[in-house]
Amino acid sequence: MTLIAVSLGVMMVALDGTVVGVANPTIQRDLHASLAGLQWITNGYLLALAVLLILGGKLGDRYGRKIAFIAGIIGFALFSLGCALSTSTGMLIGFRVLQGFAGALLMPNTLALLRASFPEDKLNQAVGIWGATSALAVASGPIIGGLLVEHVSWESIFLLNLPLGLVAALFTLRYVAESKESERAGSFDLPGLVLLAGGLFMVIWAIIKAQDKGWGSLYVLAFGVAGLLVLAAFAVREQKTADPLLPLDVFKSRAVSAGTVLVVVGFLALFGILFFIGLYLQNTHGYSPVQTGVRMLPLTATFVISAPLGGILTEKFGPRPPVILGMVLLIVAFIGLSGLQVDTGYSGQWPYFLMIGLAFGLVIVSTTEAIVGNISVERGGVGGGLQSTANQLGGVLGTAVFGSIIVSSVGGSLAGDLAKAGVPSDVAQGILANKEIVGQGIAPVSDQMSASVAKAVTAASQASFIEGLHTAMYVGAGLAAVGALLGLLVTQGRELDAHEKAAH
Repeated sequence: MTLIAVSLGVMMVALDGTVVGVANPTIQRDLHASLAGLQWITNGYLLALAVLLILGGKLGDRYGRKIAFIAGIIGFALFSLGCALSTSTGMLIGFRVLQGFAGALLMPNTLALLRASFPEDKLNQAVGIWGATSALAVASGPIIGGLLVEHVSWESIFLLNLPLGLVAALFTLRYVAESKESERAGSFDLPGLVLLAGGLFMVIWAIIKAQDKGWGSLYVLAFGVAGLLVLAAFAVREQKTADPLLPLDVFKSRAVSAGTVLVVVGFLALFGILFFIGLYLQNTHGYSPVQTGVRMLPLTATFVISAPLGGILTEKFGPRPPVILGMVLLIVAFIGLSGLQVDTGYSGQWPYFLMIGLAFGLVIVSTTEAIVGNISVERGGVGGGLQSTANQLGGVLGTAVFGSIIVSSVGGSLAGDLAKAGVPSDVAQGILANKEIVGQGIAPVSDQMSASVAKAVTAASQASFIEGLHTAMYVGAGLAAVGALLGLLVTQGRELDAHEKAAH
């Protein structure tokens, strides 16, 4: 019953993520959002989650995981209502950030409740089912979101969380037993929280601003270096304080360290793909939101199978084989998607979507077990917070890094593509000032253009967007290759896992 209750909460958060992805083009048109604005609608939410998840886990450890979980559910539902009532990009981003704060209470305590409720021999299966439930929400999200956006409004996608949150909260109150850490002394390390929040924000801000200022600009380099220095100060702080926000000794476990990095890589790939393939299908191919959701089913629906499969394989062979197999599948999928063109048919898309869906389930479930299963029950909230922080940070990096790569590539190729297509120089100058629009797969044509000029602008804009997409896919393949090598460091075998757990 605990597994069902926490899965309902996770379903709410997972559903919210994928329905927003399908709604992005409609939100852009309705609120006149820039690409950076669209990214912050996603990244503001993910960054708030990433910064506060470990704190949310510690709150659950100390005051009760059940009460923290319920508070997260209620807050998430209420802030979803705020998103639905938003009338500007800034207002929507603000409520998405507040959603992230609530999600930071909800997410880590789902895994902590599982860790406290299940014996070690059943934990793999429980995590697999937990992942499959989330996967079901991810799979259904694009379809549900597409139907709502197309036939109701984009605001309606956020209202889904109200009834789902109510059921999850009532179910948790009725069936879930409270659990907390036995030792309650110490502080919450607020200076550490400020350092972590500031460092992550500056790094992500630098990546996003690289789209219009360039990777080598002093502005971007200053924010990036400052962010890394602040994160280094956070690490020093955590080593010296008696009650750290994130106890760094958990990284003495090789499985925890490698698993954390691999979760980041896996979610980076997933969110980067979901964000920009959605734009590709709608803005380049002209599919409706529902048609886009249906065409992404091979990617999302496969999670329902691959997540429990990852749990079974991890239980039988250890986490290393499913991690490496998943990363190899990601390499193949990214290389395959680097061949996408403006007129690529669906038969040239879905096999790679299927590979990504299979890979994601294998990687995430096995690495989640490697992290949570190698951290003691007493630190269950910290373990859940660490895993959830890694996946949200990966999501932020996915949209930010892929977005910066695509826009930078568009900035470098658009002038040549416009000239090659025969666009007049005066028109071309106006198009070059709208490279962010082109980076969304949109051709900035206007009623003042003749039919021939509009056709040339469209061809050049789509060519530049596709070139940027190709570059992002090559980067994704490289990251997956690094992930495959890191997979070799994941602890193999239960005996060594038990030994490392005992060392804590």
